[in-house]
Amino acid sequence: MTPHSMKYLTTIIITFFSFTSSATELVYTPINPSFGGSPLNANMLLNKAQSQNKHKAPIIEQSYAEKFQDSLERTYLNRMVREITDIAFGEEIDESIFNQDSIFLSGDYEIQVITSTVDSITVRITNTTDGSIVVIEVPRFS
Repeated sequence: MTPHSMKYLTTIIITFFSFTSSATELVYTPINPSFGGSPLNANMLLNKAQSQNKHKAPIIEQSYAEKFQDSLERTYLNRMVREITDIAFGEEIDESIFNQDSIFLSGDYEIQVITSTVDSITVRITNTTDGSIVVIEVPRFS
């Protein structure tokens, strides 16, 4: 075979195979299930993220007395909020907890119900460290 015929044969073979080959378009498939990927990938992605997380929340050890005091504060605040919402929405509640002299101290905050009128309930929250005051007015819906 001559070099000229070899070039000719190579050109014919390349041309023939280029006509018979086919291609498809590239399709992106997301991995993250939040963006349309398979939900089966969720655990794998979460485990990867947790293994790379270097942040550890500080563990604050509290004594039994501190835990007890926190529990009492949460209970009292819960009762106060529950009674304020009950009064605001028209349910009959003993309002003796809201007398003018009742001030509740919780950490750095002083909470006092200033007024309880027919139209609204006003609560003043004072930050004892910097003296800032927040006044919350809750309308009644009776």
